[in-house]
Amino acid sequence: MSRYVLELPVLETERLILRGWQEADFDCIAETFADKDHVQYFGGAKERWEAWRYFASLIGHYHLRGYTMFAIEEKASGNMIGWTGPWYPEGWPEPELGYIITRNNGGKGYGSEAALAALKYIYADLKWLTAISQIDVANTPSKNLAGKLGAAFEGNAVLFGKFKSEVWRHLPPSEFMEKFA
Repeated sequence: MSRYVLELPVLETERLILRGWQEADFDCIAETFADKDHVQYFGGAKERWEAWRYFASLIGHYHLRGYTMFAIEEKASGNMIGWTGPWYPEGWPEPELGYIITRNNGGKGYGSEAALAALKYIYADLKWLTAISQIDVANTPSKNLAGKLGAAFEGNAVLFGKFKSEVWRHLPPSEFMEKFA
């Protein structure tokens, strides 16, 4: 195994560390994508080799765009429990705040804690003027999280001609910072 670490800023919350990617994080991604029920709204299950390609795309995204999603680490255990942050791959309608928490860590408020820190970074450091979250039409937990962050449903979209999603528009930077800073 390599010693490669993607040098992203480190963001800390009360219970979490949002950090750059390490090769050791791949097992969490592979396990997450192996759980077909958990990732049904996130592009579906992937074989280990397909999960590797997704993992590599997170790192490549940084080198192409200058930003990517963060690995989310639980402070208490040191375990990786998901990922969140800025995402804007080819074919996306506009820049997105993405997020996913592993099955065993859902329902603990980690998603909102991590996504809130990531959106603050997106607005304060990356200077984005807007952000959306693309959410599968049936993914109620993600829609609820977007709502907690102040986002509102804006309309429907179809990605790559086949994935039906909803576009949730996050508050503009000034309103977001006033409400959550």
